[in-house]
Order: sequence, then structure tokens, then C-alpha cells
Amino acid sequence: MMIGWIGKPGWRASLAAAAMAALLAACAGGGAANGGKTNTQAASEAKPKENVTVNIGVQGKTGILPYAREKGYFEKAFAAAGVEVKWHEFASGPPHFEALAAGRLDFGATGGTPVISGQTGGVDFRAIAVTSDGKKGNFIVVPKNSPIRKLDDLRGKKVAVAKGSSAYNFLYMAIDKAGLKGSDIKEIQLQPDEARPALDTGAVDAWSIWEPYATTAVFQTGATVLASGQDLGLNAPSFLIARTKFTKDHPELTVLFLKAYEEARRYFVGHFDEVTDDLARSQKLDKAIIGQVLRNSEPILSPATPEYTKAHQEQADFLYSVGAINKKLDTSQVLDNQFVERALKELGGGK
Repeated sequence: MMIGWIGKPGWRASLAAAAMAALLAACAGGGAANGGKTNTQAASEAKPKENVTVNIGVQGKTGILPYAREKGYFEKAFAAAGVEVKWHEFASGPPHFEALAAGRLDFGATGGTPVISGQTGGVDFRAIAVTSDGKKGNFIVVPKNSPIRKLDDLRGKKVAVAKGSSAYNFLYMAIDKAGLKGSDIKEIQLQPDEARPALDTGAVDAWSIWEPYATTAVFQTGATVLASGQDLGLNAPSFLIARTKFTKDHPELTVLFLKAYEEARRYFVGHFDEVTDDLARSQKLDKAIIGQVLRNSEPILSPATPEYTKAHQEQADFLYSVGAINKKLDTSQVLDNQFVERALKELGGGK
């Protein structure tokens, strides 16, 4: 698959090359309120004539999708429609798009940067809902007792980051705000399970990463948060994504997916202590870590409002301005609110 990322001198080449490498590597039920339909009723209406398997991608261990998977929200919702649910685990966002392009994935959740790279690469998908404003989703952390105190101190330092991820774009937007160029840092491309040991042993000086990895490093090793999206005022929406053909062939199932997600989300945010206990137990993490991660997550389910649309476009414009993508995008072309608007209406509201 041609991805459409280009390299230019300096940090542009670094950002572009890593983004391309990431994508090329990736390309190898509850009741309803206000008179709305229950998931059982909706599932009955959504029942397809042929056998259908819904393939859902999941990454991480503490978000809505992992929690809904553990509690069987989607299995319950789709069972009434005679539809099987199959889960696929990913380490980060970019591999979701290889699976979407190959027809192996129908739904998933990623940050905004993989969505931009997927659109640049011509993957046929839709971003069907916003799940977070992203302000508390990405962080740059440094080891305990690090002399690094501000972003400018990253000059000449080794920074670990997962190529093509939301944390990747966050890193470069953060150092740009600090007046640094990409060539001013030594980028070390590592997935989370590789980056954490590198940070712990001093092999890297800093790590740009998302939750729950950031908070886990802080609690377990005394790492310090150098910067967050909230600190820098960076609104970077995350999305639920869907394979376009699936949404066209099965619009009712697409709505059903969103309703199941929203029911899980509402329980998730409304039963903080219970969810914290459940996840701490199932993921074998300290309750204090899980609690902080959940407080940072602030999950929502929303259409792409003008505010989110603008923020997402600004991310794409930034990537284009530094030569990381080879064309200027109209990111609104992949945003599709019809399914989430219907799902929220049938459930009675939402956020």
C-alpha cells in the first residue's frame, strides 16, 4: 500500500520516514431511555440475512473497549442479531489500518495521528465517533531524578516513541512549541513494551507515550511527567474507526456497535470505584494506578463537532507543514457522524 508520507531534510525526514515505516509495517446490553430502542430490539432489526462476524480491534488494557470486552457488552448486543464477535489485539493505532485495508477488521479505536496517516494512505474507512479530546491522552515522561525539567532540555537527548502513533505527533508538536526542531532530539522508535525497559535502564532520556503506560511508569518507577496535551493546550481527538464497506453493508450493526460502546462507557464513568477494582484485579495493576489512568481518560462518545473537526484538521496541517505527509488533507472527508448521532438518539442522549 502506498502511504503518501515523504521525507525532507532534518526533522522532517525523521518524522516522515518513521511515519512511513510505521504504516508500511502496519500494512504488511442495557435498556434505552426516552422511549429509545433497547439493544435487543435494535439487534433484532439489525439481524443480517447472511452469517456475519464483527471484527473489533483493541489496544491497551484500561479503556472502554478492553472493559467492554471483559464484561461481554458486544457479545451480548450482537448475539441477539445472530452475529459473532471476534477480537483482534494491537500494540498501537497504525496496525489497525492495515487490518482495515485487508478487510480483517471492522471497528477499532485509535488516536488522531493514525487516522490521518490512514487517510493519507488511501485506506477506505470512516471515523464514526470521537472518544476523547486527547488532552490527557499523551505525555512525555522522564526517569526519576532526571535533570530534564522542561521541553527545551530535550535538546540532544534520546526520546523513545512508537512510530506513527498519537504520541508521535504529540512529541513533535510539543517540541515545536518549545522552539525545537526534530533534528534537535534523537528519536528512538520503540513500541511501549520496548520503551519502558529503555526508560527504566537509562537507555533513553525520555518517552512520549499514552495511557496507561505514562501513569504506570510514574507510579512504579517514580518517573516524572514533563509535558501533557493538557499542559500544552493540544486538543487531539481520538476516534472510533470503521471499515467503510462494513458500514454500508451493515448500517444497523454499525449503530448497534456504537450503542454497545456507549452503554459500556456510561457504566464505566458512572461506577468509578467498581470499574477501578475490576480493572486492577483483571490487569494485575495497583488500584492507585488504575484510578489515576481512569481519571485521565475522561472517555466520551460524541459526533465530530466543529471543535473536534478543527482540532483534527490542525493536526493534519501540522504534519503537512513539516513534510510528514505529501498532500494537504481535508480531514472532514473521513468523518461520518450519521451512525453515532442515531445511536445516541436511540439511547437517549450521551456526551
